[in-house]
Amino acid sequence: MDAVLDDLARHWPLYAAMPFIAALIGYVTKRVAIEMMFRPLDFLGIPPLLGWQGVVPKHGGRMAAVATELLTANLLDLREVFGRIDPVIITSELEQPLLRAVDHIAREVLAEHHPRLWEVMPTLAQEMLIKQVQASAPRLVREFLDDVRENLDEVLDVQHMTVQRLTRDKALLVRLIRETSRPEMSFIARMGIYFGFGLGLVQTIVWAFTREPWVLPAFGGVIGLCTDWLAIKLIFVPREPVRLGRVIFQGKFQRRRAEVARQYGELIATEVLTVQNLLDAVLRGPRADRLAALVEQMVSSAVDAQLPLSFAVGGTRLREMKHAAARKALEQLPDTARYAEGYLTEAMDVAKMIEQRMLALTPLEFEGLLRPAFRQDEWKLIAVGGVIGFVVGELQVLLMLG
Repeated sequence: MDAVLDDLARHWPLYAAMPFIAALIGYVTKRVAIEMMFRPLDFLGIPPLLGWQGVVPKHGGRMAAVATELLTANLLDLREVFGRIDPVIITSELEQPLLRAVDHIAREVLAEHHPRLWEVMPTLAQEMLIKQVQASAPRLVREFLDDVRENLDEVLDVQHMTVQRLTRDKALLVRLIRETSRPEMSFIARMGIYFGFGLGLVQTIVWAFTREPWVLPAFGGVIGLCTDWLAIKLIFVPREPVRLGRVIFQGKFQRRRAEVARQYGELIATEVLTVQNLLDAVLRGPRADRLAALVEQMVSSAVDAQLPLSFAVGGTRLREMKHAAARKALEQLPDTARYAEGYLTEAMDVAKMIEQRMLALTPLEFEGLLRPAFRQDEWKLIAVGGVIGFVVGELQVLLMLG
């Protein structure tokens, strides 16, 4: 004992520093593990083994599929979303751009497919024909909405759209997980400091009595391994609140359910299920041909309603004009719909729906929102923490014995 006290007296600054160094090891290993989850977006190194790619971007396809499954199975009812769109309001929002689009399409199609007829028609007759077509536009909008709602599963593959969007944009997937879990990441880093300091006190006592060179690197490795593992566990468990006296314990992610639901809903609504993305999926997705058939059918009915035009144009040429009008209507749709984007975003209110349904999830289902990000290669992150802790412990040995 006298020898231990004598050594403590002579090297007290180093002994005093040990718990703080251990706390630093705990913090650094956590920060490294966190960054390794998200960075780099692309593989950095010599493939396939020497190098690293962030866990989330590396397994982006699988994580996107898991997130999409949760979204479509539990959080989103597209029929309800589209059912919130009022045909009267949307028609009012689109009135002027719709009239301009109809005018442009009608003139262009007639001039292209039957220029002689269009040229010989008096200006008044041309305007009357255009006005007649424009008059049917509001009815076509209402019919279009009804058809889309009735055939929603046939014209929109939301799972394909979401997975493709999250897989193609790795930064978006990283942002989606990182933004909703930022407090949990900070919690992991803080726990590294607290756990590291506590283990550092034990490490200091063991070193004082043994002076064994293996003590410091062994404890450094244990600090890196255990604090990583324990901090990740404390994010999720216990799932339900557990009362011990006056203290209530619950996984941090579970405690933040209301905040996470709001953030996740906003991110999905503003980054994934936007009006433009949904429209793009309808127009260019794997089921786009079904929408094209609906539009062509509606345009065909509108053209047939113009009896003078139907009599004046032959059958073959009339079919060509219908097809061309439908194609141009589809081309004009994104620009025309842009004028109603504000109303559509507000009416559909995807963020609110997701938020409310997330609050109704079971704790296990709610955990599934973030847990996949940690499950993938979790052991590698913990192992890296142990290696860093071991190396720092070796440096401590050199410092103590030097």
